[in-house]
Amino acid sequence: MYQSPATYGLDLEPLKSTISLPYQLTPGRATGTFLAELAKRRIVASRCRACARVEVPAQDVCSCGSDELDHVELGHQGELRGFTRTPDFTLARVRLDGADCDLLHRLSGAADWQVGMRVQAAWAAEAKGSVLDLAGFELATKTTITKPTPLTEAAEPILSIPTSLTLHFRHAHGPYYGRLFDEMKTAGRILGIRCTKCHSVLLPPRELCDVCYVKTGTWADIADHGVLQAFSIIHLKFVGQTREPPYVYAEIMLDGATTKIIHILEGVDIAAAPRNLKPGMRVKAVWKAERKGSLGDISHFELEAPQG
Repeated sequence: MYQSPATYGLDLEPLKSTISLPYQLTPGRATGTFLAELAKRRIVASRCRACARVEVPAQDVCSCGSDELDHVELGHQGELRGFTRTPDFTLARVRLDGADCDLLHRLSGAADWQVGMRVQAAWAAEAKGSVLDLAGFELATKTTITKPTPLTEAAEPILSIPTSLTLHFRHAHGPYYGRLFDEMKTAGRILGIRCTKCHSVLLPPRELCDVCYVKTGTWADIADHGVLQAFSIIHLKFVGQTREPPYVYAEIMLDGATTKIIHILEGVDIAAAPRNLKPGMRVKAVWKAERKGSLGDISHFELEAPQG
């Protein structure tokens, strides 16, 4: 029975993935000094010798372009200039007394926040060498206005901060990937789609031909075996790997398709692969017994036995 493309993929869970990237943040010497001084409960700004602008956190170069700057210590109070609520905390712009720009930080407590309120620094009970040594800002108990003063005996700047970025994705399959994955899951069958102009069979299927820029037309069966086009031997570890190196990553042109897919090639001697693997060799898919509707339903490819 015919189904329109929009009906495919509806029973498949969205593709869930997470990208986690560890890296070293390098704040620079001025901001590194600002971070280090928070452990001493001091808020450090930079004051430009050319324009007298005071910026917090401390900067290596003034917004006027001058790099002739001095470090100054600010007081712990200021004015709430704006805020926005998130599910986890309230983020605020605070204009500390004597500063010419706002400091972006959290608000502490459950006050009925209003722009213009006086706020004061709230400090973490234990310093850990991060911006959260200054836990945030809370309502000021009384107004105390302090002018910037030269910084004395500055702490050694924090020049590197280990951190990470984690991004969670939910990717909808759509009608074209949806039908491809439906067929792989239920029938162990690979489908491409034919361009109405150049007649290329595109895998993965898509709405528009990426060569002719016209809408694609009829679906076409694609074999689960084909030709090795190129390969790489992966020796290094990197973030997001699904298997331990070394392994072979291969470009494969399946019979009936005019675009390549990339997949794992197994059953080869890794040490001898640079000598023994050649473009043009025949390969075949090895399917998983339990399929979920993704290209991962193919466990890997292996070399086909020579015919004859």
